[in-house]
Amino acid sequence: MEIISNSHECLSAMDIYTKIDGESMEIDLSTVYRTLEAFYTHGIVEKFDLGEGKYNYKLKDKGHKHLIECEVCHKHVEIDCPMQQVQEYVKAKTGLTLLDSCVNLNKGICKDCSSENKKQ
Repeated sequence: MEIISNSHECLSAMDIYTKIDGESMEIDLSTVYRTLEAFYTHGIVEKFDLGEGKYNYKLKDKGHKHLIECEVCHKHVEIDCPMQQVQEYVKAKTGLTLLDSCVNLNKGICKDCSSENKKQ
């Protein structure tokens, strides 16, 4: 818990395991995964789906967030969830209230990598 709460970025289970291992603590990677899943289930951490079965975690703060990964440099960018605006738009345009939704914002190309690709 201390590692996640002291981090200002999202961490994978392997990131956490590596930091724990650096502190000479005896713990299995599977324990890290189980603990993160328990933290997620109890609303302590947010879980970001990076696709391909990969997840990053961050201590939960106010408001739901999404994590987007640059496909070139693998930098992560966190954004506020746009679902509230989408729900309002759908209701205004159609009169329907969304009961279920899925927003999947996983990958993109950051402006630095996009600029470099244009130069080539």
